[in-house]
Amino acid sequence: MEELSKYKIVLIEDDELILKMTEYKLKQEGFKIFIAKDGDSGIKAIRQHVPDLIITDIMLPYKSGLEVTHLSKKEFPNIPILILSSLGDEENAVDKAFSLGADDFISKPFNPSELVLRIKRFLI
Repeated sequence: MEELSKYKIVLIEDDELILKMTEYKLKQEGFKIFIAKDGDSGIKAIRQHVPDLIITDIMLPYKSGLEVTHLSKKEFPNIPILILSSLGDEENAVDKAFSLGADDFISKPFNPSELVLRIKRFLI
């Protein structure tokens, strides 16, 4: 099995429950996780840690996940970005995220094991 601890992931999510559940599952799998609860902190974490993958919600305080996607792809075009979005979020926002360079999308609520499978597709 691939050693997952070498992979760094920045997780940007403002919903505390989803953040903690996702952080727990990804750490359990062995990934190094850096968390942020808003878009500004997310951008700072991305610049500081230069992760192997970014996971971001679309709806975030200060900077949206769309802005995070745009800025991240501009500075780090090779880092995959996985978008989290509630079913109530505008479909246009998801389309916009893909047009800005997002690589994948998963609807909330999601199965943490499904998220891990999608992450591994990009990293392994």
